[in-house]
Amino acid sequence: MKYVLFDFDGTIADSKIVMLSAWNKLAEKHHFKKIKIEELSTLKKLSIKERSKLVNFPMYKLPIIIPHLYKLYQQSIKEVNLYVGMREVFEELEKKGYKIVIISSNSRENILEFLRYNKIENIESVLCSTLIYRKDKLMNKFLSEKKLSNSEVIYIGDEHRDLVACKKTGIKMIWVGWGYDSFEVVQDEEPDYIVNTPSEILEVIF
Repeated sequence: MKYVLFDFDGTIADSKIVMLSAWNKLAEKHHFKKIKIEELSTLKKLSIKERSKLVNFPMYKLPIIIPHLYKLYQQSIKEVNLYVGMREVFEELEKKGYKIVIISSNSRENILEFLRYNKIENIESVLCSTLIYRKDKLMNKFLSEKKLSNSEVIYIGDEHRDLVACKKTGIKMIWVGWGYDSFEVVQDEEPDYIVNTPSEILEVIF
């Protein structure tokens, strides 16, 4: 294995509160249902489509709303927290010679600003797509450009759509239990590895 690929929101960055705030601002403007902080634990157990139905949001509007969501997100980027233990994970991976790449549906500008603010310098590159169901395209493009086989990388993420993308590309995935989706949402996709603390990521890879 040469590269370790990371999702961003829910895996590296604890952005739930910032994302919630951004959503509620858009919800007020566009007449979607606002989300209360105490509802987050319930939302974790639902698929994206089920969440959309619950908040009265038509899925076809995603490409229109997502850029506005991440623009609001950027205004509060300093309130997005690095998960405890992730800095050490990056440092250990770098020491062992692994290259680290972020593949996300957040904006590249947001992620780079987060990395600068948190003084994280272990990341080789950041690849992004605003289409939330196109991570497999980014993964395949990355493999092709780097002339890598899917066995030379591993992906670390927290959502069902991450697992689906990994299945499509044949990349093994470590699912983290502290992110946006609960295990009930992802269990049918049978993650290759399951971890509940950042340090367990290193146990899987090493």
